[in-house]
Amino acid sequence: MASFTFKAAAQVVFMVLAVTLPPQAVEGLTVGKEQREFDYFVLALQWPGSSCRNVSMCCPTNGCCHRAELPAEFTIHGLWPQYQDKGWPSCCTNETFNENEVSSLFEDLERYWPSYRCGLVSSCSNRKGSFWAHQYEKHGTCGSPVILHQYDYFFTTLALFFNYNVTEALEEADIIASDTKKYGIEDVFRAVRSAFKANPKITCGKKGIIKELRLCFDKEFQLIDCDATKSCPKFVSLPEFHELSKPAMVKRAIPRMIDVEAIM
Repeated sequence: MASFTFKAAAQVVFMVLAVTLPPQAVEGLTVGKEQREFDYFVLALQWPGSSCRNVSMCCPTNGCCHRAELPAEFTIHGLWPQYQDKGWPSCCTNETFNENEVSSLFEDLERYWPSYRCGLVSSCSNRKGSFWAHQYEKHGTCGSPVILHQYDYFFTTLALFFNYNVTEALEEADIIASDTKKYGIEDVFRAVRSAFKANPKITCGKKGIIKELRLCFDKEFQLIDCDATKSCPKFVSLPEFHELSKPAMVKRAIPRMIDVEAIM
């Protein structure tokens, strides 16, 4: 994995993240009246070899069309505030995504937080926008009192992604992308636990392909155990990414694909 553009800042980010502000510190960014404050965060990572398996159309926003020369590694789906018992808050404010707020992060967002689809994504209040807009408006606005600004949401997510490198943790246990190898699900858990001292949550698709791996954090961004994995068989795989063969180029279309984005 290439170094973070803001690597020096990422090394001290947890000193900054440990400082929380009261929700009234920024006007208009408090949790909505009908939704209580969240309990913990989930960092959701998706596997390109699974997300791009059935993509047949390309467009400028589809990361599946630009990964041929990139290493096999997990990418970010989102950072999601969650409730301890069940469910999660969503669309907690009327704030809309402003790409100018995160322009300094574009290089890293485009590589490590890509969308794997074409077209616009549904967001709050029947709006449609980019994948980043969807993630911030639906999830990022619910990060109060820990995360209060758009830049903080995206920077924090990138920092967590680089500080807890799941791909490297699996590679250390010889769990790598392969169209032929199967890995025991307990071996995958063991590799992550060995690296980070916490249990991840894994979601799988048909035939045991790993679609997502999730890490859980408390409000001070200390790793905690995620809840139990239920969608995976005893043996799983990390399919290789294959370059699309002469895909159709479209300006606006939603490709037929394993749509993990529809989950959250």
